[in-house]
Amino acid sequence: MADSFDATNLDDVIHGKLRLAVMAYLSATREATFGEIKTRTNASDGNLSVHLRKLEEAGYIAIEKSFVDRKPQTRASLTESGRTAWLHYLDQLRSLIQP
Repeated sequence: MADSFDATNLDDVIHGKLRLAVMAYLSATREATFGEIKTRTNASDGNLSVHLRKLEEAGYIAIEKSFVDRKPQTRASLTESGRTAWLHYLDQLRSLIQP
């Protein structure tokens, strides 16, 4: 019932526009490079770095840094707790739009 929806219960870590986009993208892929996420979300390097760090600190994503052909590469993926938080977030939104 929509009357029982409480927006204050939405996960603030996920609810930010860019973090929401990152979570949505990573939920549909196994993992993605920084460049792929940047392109997909149309984010700047600095802005994306800040938001990835916030998601990582919350335990929602795992960041792996390596070198590929002598170039640094950052890869991100959802953690189990990140996937759980994402599904809970979607359930909260569904409770708002479903009668």
